[in-house]
Amino acid sequence: MKDTPAMELRGVSHVYVNDKGAYLAVEGIQLAVARGEFVSLVGPSGCGKTTLLSLLAGLFSPTIGHVLLDGKDVTGPAPQVGYMLQQDYLFPWRTIADNAAVGLEIQGRKTQRGMGRVEEWLAELGLEGSGGRYPHELSGGMRQRVALVRTLVTEPEVLLLDEPFSALDLQIKLQLEDLVQETLRRLGKTAVLVTHDLAEAVAMSDRIIVMGRGPGRIVREIIVPEALRAATPLQARGLPEYSELFQELWEELEDKEEGVHGA
Repeated sequence: MKDTPAMELRGVSHVYVNDKGAYLAVEGIQLAVARGEFVSLVGPSGCGKTTLLSLLAGLFSPTIGHVLLDGKDVTGPAPQVGYMLQQDYLFPWRTIADNAAVGLEIQGRKTQRGMGRVEEWLAELGLEGSGGRYPHELSGGMRQRVALVRTLVTEPEVLLLDEPFSALDLQIKLQLEDLVQETLRRLGKTAVLVTHDLAEAVAMSDRIIVMGRGPGRIVREIIVPEALRAATPLQARGLPEYSELFQELWEELEDKEEGVHGA
């Protein structure tokens, strides 16, 4: 199983059907994500990035093809997969500790030991002593850290990240990029990030998947240079390889959509 991809999309196409007809969102997607790899999906709006993330999460099945987790067909949401969204979706009436334990509660693992792990993770991510507070008492960056604790405490093997930093101020965003990358690398976790921010993709990834639309398809795969992969996201932004790859990506996507941007 060591050489089996952590996740794989094999010949995946997906059609959405509504009262206006059918719409082919993605077509013929072939993608394997290795264990411990950090992969970013970039491309114009409407190219199917979030559709692919939802398929990987098991939220629905592809119209054609297979989604595999550890070599086995994904038939629904799995405890081995964590999903972190742009919004933190913390319940305002629950304490931070209870919010962070939602995943454990769903899995029937909200035990004394589980809550101990919540407190450990809160401390690990700079929120020590915050377990008894409520969401309205925290800043946006702190709330997003709670969302990360909620995701990590269930011990998933794969993290799916749907623009989790896009609503944050730049300084907080950069701090969280470093925190997330360092945490995932230390734990040997696999991650797939959907982002419109090319700077984020270049600074955080091992590999970047460029998608085109009409329907969504993979048009290019880029291996990020070793110098960037060895650096933290903040350090990477100061390296010459960063500027070169950012410019390459920008030119690749410039004629595909006006809304792709970087910071």
